[in-house]
Amino acid sequence: MANPEAHDPSLQSLWRPLRLLQASLDADIARIYAERRIEGLKPSHVMELLRLNARGPMTITELAESVRLSHSAVSQKVAAMRAAGWVRTAEGDDARTKKVALTGKARGVVGRLAAEWRATEAALADLEAEVPYPLSRVVTDLEQALARRSFHDRIAEKLAEDPSWE
Repeated sequence: MANPEAHDPSLQSLWRPLRLLQASLDADIARIYAERRIEGLKPSHVMELLRLNARGPMTITELAESVRLSHSAVSQKVAAMRAAGWVRTAEGDDARTKKVALTGKARGVVGRLAAEWRATEAALADLEAEVPYPLSRVVTDLEQALARRSFHDRIAEKLAEDPSWE
């Protein structure tokens, strides 16, 4: 193939740099944990752990609503956190629900996780002050644009113009 880009559209991506940036930031946070010997914790699980610490045991549905994620996403996170020893689950008020609670292991580090959260937010504020258009403003502006016209509608319009979609 003379031009791979003609056959592989995934070689171009506007979102990939953002995903790579997020992965890089998460890797630095994970490094902070490793330096403090907090093993087996993913930065993406900390919000749920902090929320459980602040509000006590919750069902997966309650936890999902509190962190604004889907039930499925939180269920997967809970399974991973349970396997790593950060949370335990027990039957909820009925057989269809599970209550999620912190383990002793999690309670032992949650104060440090709260400190890391505050430090991370402060470091992000400093970082945003260094650039002319902060990421938090970009996100807000994108949310407002999507409220005017959904991403689904934008994609559907582009697909309607592409004969390969038929």
